[in-house]
Amino acid sequence: MKPLYFETRTIFLFVILFSLTACGGESNKKKNSERGRQLDFTEEVTFVRNDGSEISTIRAALADDQEERNQGLMDVTNLPNDAGMLFIFPEEDELSFYMANTPLPLDIIFVNSDSTIVRIHHNTEPFSNEQLSSDEPAQYVVETNGGYCISNDIQEGMKVLF
Repeated sequence: MKPLYFETRTIFLFVILFSLTACGGESNKKKNSERGRQLDFTEEVTFVRNDGSEISTIRAALADDQEERNQGLMDVTNLPNDAGMLFIFPEEDELSFYMANTPLPLDIIFVNSDSTIVRIHHNTEPFSNEQLSSDEPAQYVVETNGGYCISNDIQEGMKVLF
């Protein structure tokens, strides 16, 4: 009978230790996912009215190669109000974005090679696979927090400087 007691006690201790270890791991994963991917804001993007006066400026992380453009703002859980991302494509073309693995609602601003905003998708739905098209040729895309364009009165036809 003594060996059975020993085995039961050992199994019980193993289960307790395993549970505590697993909980700690989940807690660390949760902390990392809450923090999200961190960005390096190295550029500035300025939105300009048609009369040339400045509306606002954001700090932008740069996505100028295929890998960075593919990742975009995926897994970014905290984007400061004055920040965003600038995507630069090698040439002007009709572009399409989607929100897979993107937890924040965004304004997606398509800009042509003349720096004119050709299309804005406002307050896009997080984690959506819906294709959001430029509807016209664009060479640049600026992503900001959802609602940024409305709160700053940024409209299609206006210019951006970067």
